[in-house]
Amino acid sequence: MHGAGNDFSLFDGIHDQLPDYPALARAVCDRHFGVGGDGIMVALPSAAADVKMVYYNSDGSKGEMCGNGIRCFAKFVYEKGLVPKPTLAVETEAGLKEIQLTIDGAGLVDKVSVAMGRPIFASGLIPTTLEGDPVKLAPLRLGERLVLLTALRLGVPHSVIVTEDLAQVDLPGLGSQIEAHPAFPERINVNFMEVLNRREIKVKTFERGAGHTLACGTGCCSCAVAGHLLGLLDDQVTVRAEGGVLEIGLSPDYDVTLRGTAQFICEGEYSAWLLEQVAAEAVARQNV
Repeated sequence: MHGAGNDFSLFDGIHDQLPDYPALARAVCDRHFGVGGDGIMVALPSAAADVKMVYYNSDGSKGEMCGNGIRCFAKFVYEKGLVPKPTLAVETEAGLKEIQLTIDGAGLVDKVSVAMGRPIFASGLIPTTLEGDPVKLAPLRLGERLVLLTALRLGVPHSVIVTEDLAQVDLPGLGSQIEAHPAFPERINVNFMEVLNRREIKVKTFERGAGHTLACGTGCCSCAVAGHLLGLLDDQVTVRAEGGVLEIGLSPDYDVTLRGTAQFICEGEYSAWLLEQVAAEAVARQNV
């Protein structure tokens, strides 16, 4: 599935027993030897909500939350009959998320609205060694270059850099440097934002554990929050990511709502060969 070009493989872990998740994510998300993707999501039973979402990035690292991913996940569990109701609660590593589905005349999910919760602005909880609560336009040294960034945590840690021209940004170079900078002990997602007007922005993202992706739901939300904090944006923002358009709403106390579509790409079964590779990697890692 994909949400605004952010693509994932989704698994029914309620009825099927799956192998080692990190190894599965690396094998499945390889764009040459697997179907490819930015990550995987697994539906599991939950004692606290209607269903639990487990998310792994393409490098096998675990993610707490994914805004584009949870829209795909909600459409997946609804249309596959795992949670057949238009309002549902999803357990994530970043807490419970309330989802509202818009159903079309054919009984399929048209759009997904996600209550993302409130961002964390305390520097120690993002976490970052940069000063400020909130961290606004903090200087970060990258060799001879100095960038000004705003940081927050919306399920996962995000940094936002305002730029006048996205086309001129060295996303792989700057993104990889900022993601792994010592100022961010748990690494960080990196978003570059170009403000078109007070209600519209363009965004490019370098995701922690996945690299350059065509969109990042939590990243787009973080850009809307950062832009509002800096006095650049209103409380209703259209975000134009490389893979699609998202709608972000902010309440006066920064409760964030994310709205957008999600699409199925294909369905299938993984071969015995791929599953053998996953099992072999898991055994090798245990023996190290």
